[in-house]
Amino acid sequence: MLSIATMRLITALGVFTAVTLLAQPTPEPKTDVSNKALITKSTPAAPKAGNDIAALRKIADDYYAWRNENFPVGSSDAGLHTWDNRLTDYSAPKIAERDQHVRKLLDQVRAVPATNWPKDDRIDWLLFRSQLENSDFGSRVLQSEKTDPQLYIGECSNGIFSLLKKEYDAPRKRALAATERLRQMPAMLIQGERNLQKPVKLFAQLAIASARAIDPLFNDSLMTLARDLAPDEHDALVKARDAALAAIHSFADRLEKRLPSMVDFAPMGTANYNYYLKHVLLLPLDAEQVAMLGRAELARYRALESLLPDPALADPDPARSKSIPPDQASFLAAYESREQEMISFLKEHKLVTIPDYLGRFEIRQLPEAFKPTSPGGFMNPPGVYDKDPSGFFFIPTYNPQSKNFYIRAAIEDPRPILGHEGIPGHFMQLSIANHLTNEIRRQHADGVFVEGWALYGEEMLMRTGLYPENSAAQGQILRLSRYRSARIGVDVNLHTGKWSFAQAVQYFMEAGGLDREAAEGEAAGAASSPTQKISYIVGKWQIMNLLGRYRDKAGADFRLGQFHDDLIKNGSLPLSIVEWLLLDDPASIESVMR
Repeated sequence: MLSIATMRLITALGVFTAVTLLAQPTPEPKTDVSNKALITKSTPAAPKAGNDIAALRKIADDYYAWRNENFPVGSSDAGLHTWDNRLTDYSAPKIAERDQHVRKLLDQVRAVPATNWPKDDRIDWLLFRSQLENSDFGSRVLQSEKTDPQLYIGECSNGIFSLLKKEYDAPRKRALAATERLRQMPAMLIQGERNLQKPVKLFAQLAIASARAIDPLFNDSLMTLARDLAPDEHDALVKARDAALAAIHSFADRLEKRLPSMVDFAPMGTANYNYYLKHVLLLPLDAEQVAMLGRAELARYRALESLLPDPALADPDPARSKSIPPDQASFLAAYESREQEMISFLKEHKLVTIPDYLGRFEIRQLPEAFKPTSPGGFMNPPGVYDKDPSGFFFIPTYNPQSKNFYIRAAIEDPRPILGHEGIPGHFMQLSIANHLTNEIRRQHADGVFVEGWALYGEEMLMRTGLYPENSAAQGQILRLSRYRSARIGVDVNLHTGKWSFAQAVQYFMEAGGLDREAAEGEAAGAASSPTQKISYIVGKWQIMNLLGRYRDKAGADFRLGQFHDDLIKNGSLPLSIVEWLLLDDPASIESVMR
């Protein structure tokens, strides 16, 4: 899963703004061009050489360069280490300047006369426009600088974490960069307090929890880089670290005092939700249709659990495991060791082509600072600029008596989660996407596709025979899809204003079958990252629909492995676009753009 923590960390997904919400509806942009004409089946005339499409690509390249410099922590995480000594400037003038820049670009791109461009160029126009729509939506509607304290705590934690997670340079150089970032944190947090004009209580509580869990990251993990520092450099690092921690704790203390005056939660409302589905995700569904899909899939997987000879198999139980790891190191090693078994199965059954350039996939312990909104851990794939092809999945701290769903599942059989996070899931798919030569498509990481592919892979491996019938792994697959279905109801109803946070937690427990700890974390993640939780089931449903149509078109020539290769070779694009590419059918994207 790519949690809220990862969505803030991974710039390969194009996420440089945190997510919180305001309640005013978003009108359709008056400057938008007629889109339906851009996606007709007729063969258009080619654009003049070196003219419009070349100009669009230049605008896109310039935008990515501007974005990378303006959000240096995101750049570090994506593997671009040019600005490792900086934090984002959250002063009010700079925020306004960035918002105005994106809006100006979006107006310019909307006005591009792309009607007569070839199909692939029109697709790139649509993709780049949706990327700008995403950023503009953040500034107009989400306005996280004003409402979400997690943005500023995340800048602190990610600012250090992005320097630690990979050995991209000598420890001394990374430590010196960390010192500079630490020095900037107190002033950045003061900027944050000034900006937080209407903080949301739920987000403040999550920020407080993260702030009070951040010490091990700074005191333990960070100091592993300090061994080669000169004495004065070491002293400077320690002084900057202590000042940063004091500022973070004070920020949390002052937030806590303000909690009684804060609004509990501020949903975006149905109009904004539908705008995001259409203009950012290019999804041919509205909020009510998405909610209906969630209810249908929830009913199906809840029933499939009941049809197991032993329905209790859907609830992971370490007691059924042949061996329980004695400690954290053994647990992580046992978890990771099952990956080769899955790779062999994929190759033997020719289910997908695994590229030679894939790096190492590792399992690591989840930093405590990220636990409040990521109770199940999160995936950290190679960044879009990363020279290091390795990736890793963060699993919560090991405890054989834990009630946490993900810990229990990993002890009993880690393969379903491994298939989602590693190979053939996120790690492999995003690694392939990073190797695209088309920069607009390489930069586009549609969450519905990313999570849809990973969830589809869970059931695909079960259906193709990796897990025995009526096994704990099979039961786990059904439970994973069941609670992903419940996520849809939570996401839609929270952000359209129909449910409270307490109702969301209760729904995860009753309908999704989760324990309270996992349910509270899931609900917090849903509240913090609107539409992320719908991506799993919606994407899986779109892929299943595409698979059936692809097979009908291929006829006797159909091969499942070829479908998988064709599906993921285009990067992480909206499935309405992928359908156009694979079937030459623009019907879905036409329904979006009407």
